[in-house]
Amino acid sequence: MSGDDRLFLSGNEAVALAAKHGRVSLGTGYPGTPSTEILENFAELGGKAQWAPNEKVALEVAIGVALGRADALVTMKHVGLNVAADPLFSVAYTGVPGALVIVSADDPGMASSQNEQDNRRYAVAAGVPMLEPSDSQEAYDFTLAAIEISRHWETPVLLRMTTRVCHSKGVVTPGEGRSPPETPRFLRDREKYVMIPAYARRAHKRLREKLRALAAVSASPRFVREDAGAGDLGIITSGISYMHVREAAPEAAVLKLGMTYPLPLETIREFAGRLRRCLVVEEGDPYLVEQIRAAGIGVEDKPEMYRFGELDVARVRRIVAGDVSPEPVLPPAKPPQLCNGCPHRVTMEILRELDCIVAGDIGCYSLGVLPPFQAIDALICMGAGIGMGLGLRHVLPEDQARRVVSIIGDSTFVHTGIPGLAEMVYNPPPTGHLVLILDNGTTAMTGMQEHPGTGRRLNHEPTGRVDFEKLSLALGIENVRTIDPLSDREGLKTAIRAALAGNELSVIIVRRTCLLAAGMIRQYEAAAEKSAACDAARLAPG
Repeated sequence: MSGDDRLFLSGNEAVALAAKHGRVSLGTGYPGTPSTEILENFAELGGKAQWAPNEKVALEVAIGVALGRADALVTMKHVGLNVAADPLFSVAYTGVPGALVIVSADDPGMASSQNEQDNRRYAVAAGVPMLEPSDSQEAYDFTLAAIEISRHWETPVLLRMTTRVCHSKGVVTPGEGRSPPETPRFLRDREKYVMIPAYARRAHKRLREKLRALAAVSASPRFVREDAGAGDLGIITSGISYMHVREAAPEAAVLKLGMTYPLPLETIREFAGRLRRCLVVEEGDPYLVEQIRAAGIGVEDKPEMYRFGELDVARVRRIVAGDVSPEPVLPPAKPPQLCNGCPHRVTMEILRELDCIVAGDIGCYSLGVLPPFQAIDALICMGAGIGMGLGLRHVLPEDQARRVVSIIGDSTFVHTGIPGLAEMVYNPPPTGHLVLILDNGTTAMTGMQEHPGTGRRLNHEPTGRVDFEKLSLALGIENVRTIDPLSDREGLKTAIRAALAGNELSVIIVRRTCLLAAGMIRQYEAAAEKSAACDAARLAPG
């Protein structure tokens, strides 16, 4: 390619472009920082992309695509893979004839997450090959490689990104792209794709044989880079840490690993064997260290203090020097807060005024834990607010139980909140329970994405809408109300107080469009009305 073909892309944009060039048939996922822009960019490039209600459903849809011998890309942030873990572990056994690439965007340092789990562990636990790009060019190249590996080996592939790779920009020289794939079709093979125990036992053995063979692929020059050094220090690294290592220790010999499961252990053994000191530099857990040491290869780990947060050049210099003195304390950043005029503010004020015990959930409204509201008492993961509230209701003394409220946002409710309502109907506490669905008409925290409750697809075109009121009633909850918190503040407060005093199961849908999304939503609705009018005119007789 000529210099004119170079592009300046973020890692997310590079993955999207590779998916387009790789002729991915469907991209699906759930929005979550830092992965969100992948599907949005894929759609802008003309790819078929859609948001799923949650990551488990997204992966299951993608498995269906791959069973039809087409190629699928699934995107999610790291905690989303927890939701998708159930199908992940079994599809590793079955394999798929089409490509199935799963992007896990990890968040070291928790820039926008409730934990900094290291999803490299999932590759080992599930038994799926894993690629780790270190920059935008590799994000592009490794996405195409993942498609190729997945198709050739009939296995899902984990593409593990991190916040810095997702959002940093770099020069990308695109390749030629793939030739047109075969026409999708389904070929029946029940013993391969139906995981009853008798078939699954054989599938597990096939999986382990496949992983042993893939170890040779991980040692290929496509995924291993060795930089010569001037001294007797060697560093083994992967992902974004490679960039920090090259700047922090330019004199060191470096072994960069692109496929980090299965590992090229013999390549690592040979590299470590010719150096006096071999150090592993990696963000997060000592994943590489543990795998390498388990193979009997002596390597040095980073001090425990560097397990937390992102690495950077200064921290890598300290790791190389063995410096465990206290790190410089950064000045405090401005704490995040709910926007001025945000409808959630009214709800938080009321919950504080009524001294409610609030089981919260993931979304903008989680900021209600901070001053001046300090209105949320527990927050764990998406969808947990309803279950936690029910648990509290079951065990607390009545005077406290009657103060318990669960809050959940509209997108989060569709994601994993609906089973909580089913639990509420099935195992109701003696004092009843109150769930507030804070419906602001968008997935606001990750950038105003659509969800099944908005009635619009990823590209904002109209589609079917999940009706929260009808759904709650259909589940057997009789006390269902919808209130605008800005136009009827006192009505909302009165409704909450009444629900807490009674023994009924109650759902109050607190509905007011997010201020930041309102203008865009009006444009989408106007465009839909215009399109519908044009269709009606075209179909009218005469």
